Amino acid sequence: MALSTPNDQNCENWMSRLPPKLWNIPLYNLAIPGSHDAVSYCLDMTSPLARSESASFRLVDGLFYCLTRPLIYRWATTQERDVVEQLKAGIRYFDLRIASRQHDPSDDLYFFHVIYTLSTVLETLKKISEWLDSHPKEVVILACSHFEGLCAKRHEMFIFNLKKIFGRKLCPHKGSDLTLRGLWASKYQVLLSYDDQAAARHRELWPAIPYWWANQSTAQGVIAYLDWQKEKGRPEEFFVSGLNLTAERRYMATHPGDSLRKLTLQNQVSLMDWLKLQQPGTRSNSLNIIAGDFVGTVPFCPLVIGLNGKLAQSACCVWTRST
Repeated sequence: MALSTPNDQNCENWMSRLPPKLWNIPLYNLAIPGSHDAVSYCLDMTSPLARSESASFRLVDGLFYCLTRPLIYRWATTQERDVVEQLKAGIRYFDLRIASRQHDPSDDLYFFHVIYTLSTVLETLKKISEWLDSHPKEVVILACSHFEGLCAKRHEMFIFNLKKIFGRKLCPHKGSDLTLRGLWASKYQVLLSYDDQAAARHRELWPAIPYWWANQSTAQGVIAYLDWQKEKGRPEEFFVSGLNLTAERRYMATHPGDSLRKLTLQNQVSLMDWLKLQQPGTRSNSLNIIAGDFVGTVPFCPLVIGLNGKLAQSACCVWTRST
């Protein structure tokens, strides 16, 4: 694969097609494309609001349901492609926000972003596992977080199902060689981050991965925030730089014809120009996982993957460290 000019068509197997000199670099020193709120492509317009939404917003939603629901859908939808399409496009980090749905008598869990998804968590994760079966040299990072409505028993039940779905693909947190060569040798394909204290009891689960979230509605605001974080220095291992934009609800209400998709496309050029200048690696200002919205709509994955070409041209570092 030509790392300098990759495209959507050759990103499906990008890890296995990296130059051999990059196989000994830990994943936390590679540039990895990520999906912010990865399963928001299938939000259920009729679902209750998530538990974390305020009482005042619940009141407004109850009184003006016909107005709020289209607004929620336009601004809470961050992706258009399903998880398999995202995998094919090159995404290897998935931001997964998980909850039990209110007033649901079943044991099903759902993803959520203001409202819940139509797809359940387990059926979505099974699709990822099946895709990995046919792509044995591709590795994904699944970040489960923002848990709502899960008691200790539900957490344990969910973790049991995670182990059942991914089995021997799960890479233990301690003692693993996190280079592609090492992961391939061990047949590990899934690093599963679990942002809850329940993870401490399970060696297969990783702690929360830091996410640099700018909470800004313009490319300039996002870039300024990420540059500020870079000046402070990157974490030692995995971390996420979020290129996703965030609009305040007042802005949403006063721009009824707009959407997050429109806002993202309006800022696309500036964000992608900044992205082209970034570099993975061990330097304090280097990046690792880079997450975005509408990852199949904008030329995102090829640009992130292409950053690894800068590492392929450099032979000045030793990359053998593991956790």
